[in-house]
Amino acid sequence: MKLVRGLLFAAIACACASASAQDAQRQDKSVVRETVGNRVSESIPTIPPALSEQLNRYQNTRGAAVNGWTQDGCLLITTRFAETNQAHRVCEPLGMREQITFYPEPVGSVTITPASQRHGFVFGKDKGGDEFSQLYWFDFDTREASLLTDGKRSKNDVPTLSHDGKLLAYSSTARNGTDTDVWVRDLATGQAKAVVTEGGAWEALDFSPDGKRLLVFKGVSATEAYPGVVDLTTGKLEMFPVDGGKAAFGPFKFAPDGKAVYFVSDEPIDGKPSEFQTLRYHSPQSSDPASGTFKALSADIPWDVTDLEISEDGKHLAFATNEDGIARLHVLSLPSHTPVKLPELPIGLIGGLEFSPDGKRLALSLNTATSPTDAYVIDLASSKLTRWTRSEVGGLDTSKFVAPTLVRFPTFDSVDGKPRTIPAFYYRPAKAANGGKVPVIINIHGGPEAQAFPNFSANTQFLVNELGIAVLVPNVRGSSGYGKTYLTLDNAEKREDSVKDIGALLDWIAQQPELDAKRVGVMGGSYGGYMTLASLVHYSDRIRAGIDVVGISDFVTFLNNTESYRRDLRRVEYGDERVPEMKAVFERISPLKNAGKIRVPLFVAQGKNDPRVPYTEAEQIAQAVRGNDQPVWFLMFDDEGHGFKKKSNSDYFNAASVLFWQQHLLGEAK
Repeated sequence: MKLVRGLLFAAIACACASASAQDAQRQDKSVVRETVGNRVSESIPTIPPALSEQLNRYQNTRGAAVNGWTQDGCLLITTRFAETNQAHRVCEPLGMREQITFYPEPVGSVTITPASQRHGFVFGKDKGGDEFSQLYWFDFDTREASLLTDGKRSKNDVPTLSHDGKLLAYSSTARNGTDTDVWVRDLATGQAKAVVTEGGAWEALDFSPDGKRLLVFKGVSATEAYPGVVDLTTGKLEMFPVDGGKAAFGPFKFAPDGKAVYFVSDEPIDGKPSEFQTLRYHSPQSSDPASGTFKALSADIPWDVTDLEISEDGKHLAFATNEDGIARLHVLSLPSHTPVKLPELPIGLIGGLEFSPDGKRLALSLNTATSPTDAYVIDLASSKLTRWTRSEVGGLDTSKFVAPTLVRFPTFDSVDGKPRTIPAFYYRPAKAANGGKVPVIINIHGGPEAQAFPNFSANTQFLVNELGIAVLVPNVRGSSGYGKTYLTLDNAEKREDSVKDIGALLDWIAQQPELDAKRVGVMGGSYGGYMTLASLVHYSDRIRAGIDVVGISDFVTFLNNTESYRRDLRRVEYGDERVPEMKAVFERISPLKNAGKIRVPLFVAQGKNDPRVPYTEAEQIAQAVRGNDQPVWFLMFDDEGHGFKKKSNSDYFNAASVLFWQQHLLGEAK
């Protein structure tokens, strides 16, 4: 679900933690803090002009993602032509991209109204990456945008429009700043009210065809959610039964008849446990939600269903599956559930499924390891695939881009008496840097309930093609996409088992004749930042340098300072710091408490407004590791949050990262 995935990351620092970190920083007189505009840095050398020039073409790649169809048959997409992603309109295959929004901050959550009487779309926008997004209405007729939400320090997202375009449902923390409620706004009158105020993290899923009911769900963790339906006339919330008592849920939509539902869940099927989230159909009898017809529509596919969309004419259903990191598209005719013949698609990732208003075409975003995201359209009658955008790749020769190989390496434990294996995507350069064996960067994804995919990355292509560095992207235990057992293998006190997977990957690297086990770097963002720091704690004798981006350095300070609306969600995954036994685990495993063991160069990068991981997490680990007499580079942007979304900031960080690898990873092995 969008909200659960979004809430898997967030935070803001409290004044006490901020003050202590800043005081400690000021005490180190040998460190010069340089401020240039919105950028704060420490110990980062000047970026050589030659490096900036070499990076320039890679930094001028861009993608285009599908947001939906306008009523006149155009596609609304988001792409970047300046600093940030903005909404654009494309009205024919490979046609001109007309920019619609112009803001210094990126726009997101773009949702188009399907109603003929209202021609426009809803979008979200925050300030400086703080993720307190406000929702806006853009009217195509007047070309004006108007604020829909309170405009205050509240988080408003996951907009969902009724089928007639009159009602907007969304999630918001406006009521008390802690709970995420479901609100409904009448777009004509401007009247808005909270329809679910039960406490916790709630999300709107889908309106019934008549607009009188709203599917909702409460997210507790990546493995636990509770769906229900709200009668918008009476305000009554009715929760659905969950088979097995506890399950994860994905998309949940009304069938065209408004009675049955299509949904994605890992509930048991015929009494048998289900490891994966499958597509299901349920048509209840009378008013009993537990009775009626049930069908498991993707039970023969042993992988998660990730996306679900139903055409407005009710004739087709599209869904995607995530099969070992590769997306597969499926379309069914309704109500027979007969598969529709589809064209062959490039091997990669699929998103943005959107049927045209007449239901005859399906738009989607496609991304591969060697090409950025672009918009495509499938004609369902002819099974023809047409490309609608061709995004820029900086004038580079894409035939030289490297596609990864999926490898699996054995780790420390076993499954059914056999060694457990961990999947990883391996980008191998055509030639090594400086000849000889190939240096390696291990890139660890965030989450932790997320998954690394073989998606296009200009940065990865630069490392592989220009610097001759191999890149390994593992999906260590705790990653999604490999079943709910795998997802929970790193929870709470088992946290460092995922770090042991990195140790096993280092063993695997040492066994590969082409790889240089003496020149290995590690990097990661968010939870991947924690994994980077933890890997340096345990394996500084086997890793030469690390880059931590918006990473957790101490679980207790992280949980204490993270935003209140997401704290309980994170406690489910990491453990509750209020429990003495769990706090003792945190004291033992947190990188900050073990900073003295980090004996290699470290680069720490952060956004000042990060609403997921407080910037104080970065400041305190940088200060602590600098006490080991190790080179520590520190970078913070005052107008960014959990990651760097503005092009100039991202470009500087990427250039500094390359310079860091050149100085501390490449060169003669130790």
